[in-house]
Amino acid sequence: MMNISRPIIVEGKYDRLKILSVAKANVITTDGFGIFSKAEKAEFLRKLAQKNGVIVITDSDGAGLVIRNHLKNIISNDKITHIYTPEIEGKEKRKKNPSKAGLLGVEGMSREWLEKALAPFADDAEKTAKEDTLSLTKADFYELGLSGGTGSEQKRKKLARLLGLPSIISCGSLIYAVNTLISRNEFFNALDALSKEDAE
Repeated sequence: MMNISRPIIVEGKYDRLKILSVAKANVITTDGFGIFSKAEKAEFLRKLAQKNGVIVITDSDGAGLVIRNHLKNIISNDKITHIYTPEIEGKEKRKKNPSKAGLLGVEGMSREWLEKALAPFADDAEKTAKEDTLSLTKADFYELGLSGGTGSEQKRKKLARLLGLPSIISCGSLIYAVNTLISRNEFFNALDALSKEDAE
């Protein structure tokens, strides 16, 4: 089991338990939308992030995006690392019905997916930047037809899905996710698949 010193913020207690099944870490919940009305908890998270930053993992649905954006208002941008869960249809075993969006949340992610997503943040992980990482900008996205053009929003949504990221994230968040979570090969393979899809 990997050790992660940086605190991890999730939505609920079942998300917390799932993370703790793959990593020894300080995992804190927002209590869903409870974070909106709990000023003390918001202040605690802000202070917690000041030292080494925090990792945020929320569900890929609209509610998860709202909570993630609220955390961005509490914690300075340079102190947050975002991990995005893929949009996978289904429901968690403990639930009678699927969520409103019909997507699996953090607790529904496989151990393998979580281990891969969290591995770069493990204490023994290599701290130096890898050669296969990217540093794309909005200008790059414009050149690739992913921003500022006809149909660019739809292209971004398709690209996000191909990369296993939520299709509802903004252009800026997608660039961030690609630069921090996606390898050079994964990105260009997805672009190739997108081009082939558009050509059909």
